Amino acid sequence: MSNLYMTEPATTGKVIVETTLGEIEIELWCKETPKACRNFFALVMEGYYDDVIFHRVVPGFIAQTGDPSGTGMGGESYYGEPFENETHSRLKFNRRGLVAFANNGDKCSNTSQWFITLDRADELQNKHTLFGKVVGPTIYNVLKLGELELDKQERPLYPPKIKAIRIVENPFTDIVPRITAAERKAQHEARIEIARENERREQRRKAKKNTGLLSFGEEAETQEAAERAAAKRKNITRPDLIDSGTSVPSPLSESMPTEGSTFSKAAAKTKAREDRQREPEETADLAGIRERHAAEKEAAAITRKAEIERMQAKLRKLEKRAAASDDDSSDSDDARDAKRKRTGPSFLDQELAKYSAARRGNRKGARKDEDDVLSALSSFTSRIRKNGPEDNEEETAQKEEERGDGLPGSAEEGIEVDDDVGWMSHALKAVNDGNADQTRRAETDYTVIDPRAKARAIKEEKRRDEGRGGRQFRR
Repeated sequence: MSNLYMTEPATTGKVIVETTLGEIEIELWCKETPKACRNFFALVMEGYYDDVIFHRVVPGFIAQTGDPSGTGMGGESYYGEPFENETHSRLKFNRRGLVAFANNGDKCSNTSQWFITLDRADELQNKHTLFGKVVGPTIYNVLKLGELELDKQERPLYPPKIKAIRIVENPFTDIVPRITAAERKAQHEARIEIARENERREQRRKAKKNTGLLSFGEEAETQEAAERAAAKRKNITRPDLIDSGTSVPSPLSESMPTEGSTFSKAAAKTKAREDRQREPEETADLAGIRERHAAEKEAAAITRKAEIERMQAKLRKLEKRAAASDDDSSDSDDARDAKRKRTGPSFLDQELAKYSAARRGNRKGARKDEDDVLSALSSFTSRIRKNGPEDNEEETAQKEEERGDGLPGSAEEGIEVDDDVGWMSHALKAVNDGNADQTRRAETDYTVIDPRAKARAIKEEKRRDEGRGGRQFRR
């Protein structure tokens, strides 16, 4: 695998694709594929790939994205028209994590869609523009794309989405985006709002009238026909053929008779009669409304009063309970004080006294134990000094014979006597076994000689000799 990487040229561009599956770090070969990389950088600067899904995944082959429509049939290039492929002899589809532009089989049909290989894909060589590679541990986020659940059309059931693409290194400083990412986002939101408004308008247009509340059958149809006829009615008079002194009747003026005419007087009488008939009905309706309002107001007042009384009763119960608990607590305190007076010190005081006494006893015992240990140590030291190695062996043997030590043949054989002090007179002595020559030979054989130290010593000796010779020459 190292040989494969050695044959590839160095990259000169870098972006980080933020997806819902994690970040994907991509390095681009901008010198080898300048047109493809310029198209990619320009679309990224315009925010073209924001919120775009991975619409096609072929496990073990590729994961494709770059279509804003999400169908795999859309997308456009930065140049306004498809551009041709760019191939390079040192760029090959020999592993996973390679990034290339998608096309429809024609070498001049590249737009905005691109894909990432999930494995070696030799069949794509010289058919697609390979312009980047995934680097670092982000390749594991690419592998997650190959584990998605798919339908029969190789479309993920829950497609991951590109949240944004950040440019880390861009060698094309002369790129001027056609539109900024913020403007594109605003346009997208406006299109969505317009689509929603059109949908709401269509729903309102298709909604049917509820004729059950207004009229029935033929009356509703007659009313709708009258409304349509009134909407279509227009004034067809020609003002250029009428004298200036005469007024032109209009549909509105026809429906409004002039004052003083016979028709107007009859209409006025009819209107007055209808008004007189309508007044008792309106008065009755008004009275009924007032009565209902008064009844509702009274019912609300009664309900509010009952609620207030219920809350007051609840508060009184709480106050009584609190007072009873205070009395009980005070009674218990008095009883506790009386009991304390009767029984003397409390249980806590008794336990504290026991603890203090035990602590004092422990201190005395500790001192006594320390004194015993020190005395035993002093006695043992004195015995060591008394029976130390300064005694000669003959005296030690004589003492052992006198003592018997429970050895076989002694007078007190079989009797355990705890006065064995012979071990206190033991001394460590080195025994010369006559192997001094072997010891010296071993030391000589295993001597470690550092050649660098020897070389330094020779060099130092030579320098001293030269120094002595130089001084003699100066003399």
